[in-house]
Order: sequence, then structure tokens, then C-alpha cells
Amino acid sequence: MAATYIWRVDGSKTLADLVGRRSECDAVEKLLSLARFGRSGSLVVRGEAGIGKTALLEHAHQTALASAFRVVPSVGAESETQFAFAGLHQLCAPLLERTGTLPEPQRTALGVAFGLHGGAAPDRFLVGLAVLNLLAEVAEEQPLLCLVDDAQWLDEASAQVLAFVARRVGAERLALVFGVRDSDDGDRLPFAGLPELGLERLGASDARVLLNAAVRTPLDEGVRERILAEAGGNPLALLELPRNMRSPYLAGGFELPDALSVPRRLEEGFRRRSASLPPQTQLLLLVAASEPTGDVALLWRAAAHLGLAREVATPAEVTGLLEIDVRVRFRHPLVRSAVYQAATLPDRRRAHGALAEATDPQADPDRRAWHRAQAVFGADEEVAEGLERSAERARARGVWPPRPRSCSAQPSCPLSLPLARGGHWMAATPSTSPVRPRLLWHCWRSRRRGRWTP
Repeated sequence: MAATYIWRVDGSKTLADLVGRRSECDAVEKLLSLARFGRSGSLVVRGEAGIGKTALLEHAHQTALASAFRVVPSVGAESETQFAFAGLHQLCAPLLERTGTLPEPQRTALGVAFGLHGGAAPDRFLVGLAVLNLLAEVAEEQPLLCLVDDAQWLDEASAQVLAFVARRVGAERLALVFGVRDSDDGDRLPFAGLPELGLERLGASDARVLLNAAVRTPLDEGVRERILAEAGGNPLALLELPRNMRSPYLAGGFELPDALSVPRRLEEGFRRRSASLPPQTQLLLLVAASEPTGDVALLWRAAAHLGLAREVATPAEVTGLLEIDVRVRFRHPLVRSAVYQAATLPDRRRAHGALAEATDPQADPDRRAWHRAQAVFGADEEVAEGLERSAERARARGVWPPRPRSCSAQPSCPLSLPLARGGHWMAATPSTSPVRPRLLWHCWRSRRRGRWTP
């Protein structure tokens, strides 16, 4: 997200002084200081969308680098909640060369969980021990900080393992920091019980300081007061609302009021900004929004499949909606949601189809199967078979597909888990079976007799 930066006189920006977050920065710095000297710990940073969680995690990142830590960042993705161990793999992938030091049962369990080789379904306790020992082994050489932003979107298996690890760190030089968006239903699992740092909205004086830093042009005082009132101390709103207002309004004109919440208004503003870009740039943004891994090579392969030159990304980067470096990063998760929601269904299918073609079927068959399912229109037996094989691979790793969560990008479609009888899929009894996620919706759409029922 857009961090609450203070700009220096020379035009550079710093995260060292997050507006109104001195005590929160102190808490993060204390965690890192203790970890550096062998007292490991964890911290769950909670708050609403736009409140500054990502900015605080970035402050932790920069502080850790300055203190000679190794930093391993990762980001939960809403569309990956159906991929068992996907979040854990993203975090551990840079460290996998050290798995040779693990005890054989733990190494095997982790390898099966990550699909590196076959084997019996791993015990999740062994997977947790393997990750704990792997992180501790890396921290032996250099203090280690693990950052997980948007942890509310971790798949269930990854969240459980990381919470297991966070509760057991002790004398290692290891720190784990999770950014978690507050849930509407108050669900705090699986990170319940871990040390928490709740981010509140900025006070009036801090909000005014941030707004003055964000808007460098003359601003009508009445308009300033309305922005402050509508933002309600939400840092991202203070930075984005002025950018999304029309020039006459900023000069003191009038605008019809609306009843949208701050996150909804921000998302709508991002949608308008993306809609003003050239069509090819909008399509590239949609491809990036449809693939949450941030894999730059995958993005360019999909773009080439669609006939998009790399230069079409420039307008999106200039507007600050997207950054393409070693990874593909959106300004804020709300940008991703806004871009995907604004796209037409044919365009979404087109983007997912390109990503399916660009995904290696050997290295990542599950992700390819998922993209193909999102790209198909109507019945497709081959896609249905691919999803069934994906479900079997997940079950072989010891993971039942999770219950669907609320998803702003695509509403979940609960389906009952079928039972295999004599080589045929039979409809399961809803009262006794787990619920299938939206992932296998197209198997139901294939209309194979007796295979899936809603």
C-alpha cells in the first residue's frame, strides 16, 4: 500500500518517521533488537484496510536490513487460499537449499508438502517442525526476519504451520511479523494468542500533517476539512482521496456526497485511475491482478501470448498503480481488487487463459489447472480432469481442500466433496462431507452425470 511517508527537503522519502506511528515503530524495533541477540519473537500487526500495516512491515524490513538481518518477505493472496501450503512455499522457497540439514522425517514431510517429490501424506506436525528447524538453521548464520503481509489470505495449511512456528520460537535469532486485516466476523484464528499490535486511525493533528505532506498544491480550507472528515484518520485515504477528487472540487467547488466506506471509496478511485489507462495497459494490469505470485517472468510470458509489448506497462507504473522490478507489486491490495472487479468476464477469461499457457505444467500443474478453470466457458472435460488431479495431489500432501472464504474477486460456490465408488464420482451427503471450494466449480459445470452436485 502507499506508505505514510514524510518527505525530506531534498525530495527523497523515508520510512523512518511514519506519521503518528512512533510507538508502533518502537515495538517493531524492540522485536528486532531482541531477535538480534538471540531472543526470538513474533508480532501480528492488525488493522483495517489502508491503516498502515504494509508501511509498518516495510519499516521492519528496512530496519532489519540496516541491522544485518536476512529478510524473507511474502504476501498472502486471496486467490491462493485454495492452494495447500502455497503461502508457506512462497516464504520458504529461498531457504530450501538448507533442507539437507533437517532430520530425514522432517525433510521428507516438507518435500511432500511442497510437491518436490512423492510420498505418504505428511503429518502436519512434522511439517511445522521442519519449518521451525529450517528457519532456526538459517538464523544460525545471520539473524532472520520473516515478513508475511496480508496473512488473512494465507491458505489454511500455511497459516496453521506458521502459527505453530511462531508459538515455538525461543533462543533463535528469528523474528516473524504478520500483517493481518481485521475481519468483519471477528475471526482471529489461527494467529490467536500471538503478540498483537493493533493499528488505530490517526489522530486529528497527525492526519492533518499527513494530508499537508501529500497535497503540495494550494487546497481550499473547506475541501481540506472535508477530506479529513471523510478519511477519518485512515492513512491511505488521506493520501488517495485528494488524488481521486476532480480539480474543481479541490478548488472549492461542490460534489455530490456518497455513502461508500473508506475502503470502497479507495477501490473506486483506483478503478477510475486504471480505467483511464490505454486498453493494452488495462489488459496487462488485469493479467497481473489475475496472478498473485508476482512472478515477473510469468507476467511477461503471458503478456507475449496476448501480443502485449513490455512498454505497455509504463503508463501503469507512471500512475503508481503497479511496480515491476524483481517482482510485480500493486500499490495496494485494493488496486488488484479494483482492476479485477472492473474487468469484463471475457477479459478475465482471456487473462487467465494466457496465464495458463504461460504456466509450466510440470513445475506448477495445480496453478495451471486453476487458471484453465477460470478461463473456460461452458463444459470442458479436460479442465475437469485437471482439477480432479489437482485435488488428488492436494489430498496426497495430507490436505483436504479448505472451506471457501468470502472473496471479493470471485464469490465462492460451495460444492460437496464427492466419494469415489467403483471408479465413479458420486455426490456426497452435504451433512457429512467437507465443502468443496470454488476451485472445482467447473467440474460441476462439466455436467458429468453423478459427478458433482451443488
